[in-house]
Amino acid sequence: MKPSTQEWVDKAEADFASARRELRARRQPNYDAACFHAQQCIEKYLKARLVEAGVRFTKTHDLEQLLDLNLPHEPLWEPFRPKLVELSTFAVACRYPGESATRDLAKIAVADCTTIRGAIRASLGLAGA
Repeated sequence: MKPSTQEWVDKAEADFASARRELRARRQPNYDAACFHAQQCIEKYLKARLVEAGVRFTKTHDLEQLLDLNLPHEPLWEPFRPKLVELSTFAVACRYPGESATRDLAKIAVADCTTIRGAIRASLGLAGA
């Protein structure tokens, strides 16, 4: 694995840990943060896969756009599209007044993140943990 790919993976794993921690918090859970970090985890993993494949990408939080760039290398990821569209909304929506995530929404976001993360990690030759 390229060193630059590993940097993206490390950042993605930090977001994954944060999403899970916020979801599990018993005192003052931050479900908005759980959703945001779930989105960030997948964004960084999709970018890691692009870096590993040598594909250039622009600065974006749009997971569907990143999926489209990855599909030539990972066509079996197409079924993730609806989940990626939903996760993309958490890049901004829950971070500002007007919308807040519920526990149930955070559970779905982290579950979707976990599933997609596993597929990307497998593609990168990483253990599923």
